[in-house]
Amino acid sequence: MAFVEPVTLRDRGIRLEPLALSHEQGLAAAAADGELWKLRITSVPEPQDTRAYIEAALKMREDGNRFAFAVVDDATGKVLGTTSYHDIVPAVKRVEIGWTWYCKSVQRTHVNTTAKLLMMGHAFDTLGCHVVGWRTDNYNFASQRAIERLGAKKDGVLRGHALRRDGTIRDTVMYSMRAGEWPEAKAQLLYLLERHAQ
Repeated sequence: MAFVEPVTLRDRGIRLEPLALSHEQGLAAAAADGELWKLRITSVPEPQDTRAYIEAALKMREDGNRFAFAVVDDATGKVLGTTSYHDIVPAVKRVEIGWTWYCKSVQRTHVNTTAKLLMMGHAFDTLGCHVVGWRTDNYNFASQRAIERLGAKKDGVLRGHALRRDGTIRDTVMYSMRAGEWPEAKAQLLYLLERHAQ
């Protein structure tokens, strides 16, 4: 039995459902909203590569080290982006959250906070994770701020850690949250979402 079983999570008009080939067209449209593949510091596929991107995610799910979700507008069914559990380590009950990107039109809205709240809640409260981690490019300052807003703590920087799409080598900033920190982080995120809804 896989540590992360297929599940659909929903809240505040957002639905996270297991990423499937049926999301190809919607995901390509989401990436086209803002031409996100042109960003040097993300892993967004070019439109013609969307199917291969989904197939790679499904292969990683099969192998047990990544579980990708499509992030969908619950009312319209429009695909807004994608996010994943990855580097899944059942033995120590640890997952990381990443491979996250959204169409430009929903960036800086409640969508990311809601998706992260759902994933963190599922990781800590259902899967019983001891730790949830995040990693991001050292130049992706917006992502670092977003991760810090979730209540995650900076663990450090892995220097010369991974290749970027342009062939340069990136340093990776690592973050984590322990299970004991989750109740306070959850309360803060709910507070932020309530304020945003007003």
